[in-house]
Amino acid sequence: MPAARPAHFPLLAACLALATGTAWAQAGTLPVTPQQRHVAEQVASAGVPLSELAPDAPDQHVVVPGDTLWDISRLFLKSPWRWPELWGMNRDQVRNPHLIYPGQVLVLVKGDGRARLQLGQRVGADGTVRLSPQMRVSPLDGNPIPTIPLHLIQPFLTDAVVFDTDVLAHAPRIVAAQEGHVILGRGDLAYARGDFGGATDFRIFRTARPLRDPATQEILGYEAPYVGTADLLRPAESRPRADGKAEAVPATLTIKQARQEVGIGDRLAPAPQRNLERYVPHAPEQPLAGQIAAVYGEALNAGQNQIVALNRGRRDGVERGHVFALWRHGEAAVDRTGDRPEAIKLPDERHGVLFVFEVYERVSYALIISVKEPVKAGDRFTQP
Repeated sequence: MPAARPAHFPLLAACLALATGTAWAQAGTLPVTPQQRHVAEQVASAGVPLSELAPDAPDQHVVVPGDTLWDISRLFLKSPWRWPELWGMNRDQVRNPHLIYPGQVLVLVKGDGRARLQLGQRVGADGTVRLSPQMRVSPLDGNPIPTIPLHLIQPFLTDAVVFDTDVLAHAPRIVAAQEGHVILGRGDLAYARGDFGGATDFRIFRTARPLRDPATQEILGYEAPYVGTADLLRPAESRPRADGKAEAVPATLTIKQARQEVGIGDRLAPAPQRNLERYVPHAPEQPLAGQIAAVYGEALNAGQNQIVALNRGRRDGVERGHVFALWRHGEAAVDRTGDRPEAIKLPDERHGVLFVFEVYERVSYALIISVKEPVKAGDRFTQP
């Protein structure tokens, strides 16, 4: 993406998001709810009111390498998370917005107080149409632009992990290292004991810490700091000794990746299969609100492009792709303009946007897309 373009939260643009049934199936399973489809059907022919366009919405946009669908949506709409309307604008010509490629031209067409987005040809300043080779789009084409900048969250798909219970307390543990080492790195051998459950590929974690609800102090889950990965080389065994008793031989693993130094006492958990599906940002369909449970890592405050844990999860209706507004707590102040000073509280102010990328039963992880003030545990979030 050109450096001059601001990295705001062009949220949702998953949008130009989603497509008709056939193209949708070709692109893979994407979450389109009946309500979103209904909204799209309603606006498919009408477009959106001009009042919903961004003040500086361009007449056309040439898709360039580095663009994402959320960047493009932000260019055209004030509230990019309203992606069903944008989908409705595109469904006639952009059959599958998840297959938009660099070089394609998106043209904003206005008329009768409404606006639609269409595929078109680039028009020069003098009004001439500049002909250029056209790309042929098919499911076999490579490198369509992504929905969101996945590089911001991919590292945390492994790093940020919450367990519903403190299962790591009883998980296999590293008990020794080769040649008496205290810390281990990539390629080193580690010896572990415990029930491996037939798994051969493991993630390594430090002792998990409880995540508590800021309001009730109830434990919502256990966050485990990610250390690295390991592969099982040889399983544990029991060997007979000369005196006839059994001798326990720990399992042997090799450290495959070390995000931090691996140490004695670190715990092992089977590595799950990761589904790197396309994320489709969208606003919750029902009212949802909550608080920041914790800032990921050791920091007390978080800023843009950092991760926070929310005290709402799957059981509360949170989904991957949900967008929330961040609010700054209104400060206490004193009104000295009257006959006598009076304590007052300033109103809460909206100052940022969150994007949920991982959901557990009672906790979710979200990326801070934009923010004006540092974010801390206890800050609240609401509908966007």
